Amino acid sequence: MSDLRNPGDAWVTASDGGRYWGRFGAAGLLAHDRALDAILLQHRVTWSDHGDTWGIPGGARHEGEAAIDGAIRESQEEAGVPDHAVTPRYTHVLDRGGWTYTTLVAEVTAPFEPRITDPESHALEWVPVAEVDLRPLHPAFASSWRLLRPLLTASPAVVVDAANVIGSVPDGWWRDRRAAAERLRDRLEVLATHNGGIRAGFLDLTETRVSGIDRAFPEWVMVAEGIARGIDSSPHVRVVDAPGLGDDAIVAEASAFTASGRAVTVVTSDAELRARAHATGAATRGVRKLLRLLPE
Repeated sequence: MSDLRNPGDAWVTASDGGRYWGRFGAAGLLAHDRALDAILLQHRVTWSDHGDTWGIPGGARHEGEAAIDGAIRESQEEAGVPDHAVTPRYTHVLDRGGWTYTTLVAEVTAPFEPRITDPESHALEWVPVAEVDLRPLHPAFASSWRLLRPLLTASPAVVVDAANVIGSVPDGWWRDRRAAAERLRDRLEVLATHNGGIRAGFLDLTETRVSGIDRAFPEWVMVAEGIARGIDSSPHVRVVDAPGLGDDAIVAEASAFTASGRAVTVVTSDAELRARAHATGAATRGVRKLLRLLPE
């Protein structure tokens, strides 16, 4: 059970008139195991709010605690989720006016068996996505589940046209294109590892028809061509060498992502490439929008 001495453990009344748990808001983890096509659900104990229903591990945030940190902490306290077992994909915020619940939608990247680690659970179970609606769900989760389910398969990915990004800034890149590509990869790596992700508005998520998406944590791919080929990938940025034209390699990457249902965005300001990317079902963003996000 959560430490009752934590000042966040309290009921609050939001502007919609409802009473909610968590003085500083609350957060929970929606973990999706793609191999099982199942999500981690918690069977809540009888004495809890809406007891004997099923929902996701979660609870009140601590004062000053980021929502993503609160979701991970609560899932570890309630379900024994190991460190680094999930990779964030989205945060979704339900705002009741003065109180928010943030759902961290995450993909399991290191399979694990959940463990009951506090008295708040009757059971923990990987429930197939197709069978979630068959369980007696916590009312709040039941409402959110209809919104969040499309995000499980629409994991975000960004494909970066390295030559176009590098060539847009007159910083002397023409003297050493390979070094310029390495600098771009490194800046993307810093952005990719930022705990707060990026604004969801950078991506085009209209196809998901999900409102309330706050932040996104995409997979990053950088396509290099010509003399910039041959640089290594970094831990969170996959570098793809174009065997021929860079545009062809970018379109191939975008097509592979969209074919698997991913929400892919191609970063380029090249009009012809933007049109080809759109034909694959990908969204596009101009180079300047990416540069505003990148650290110096």
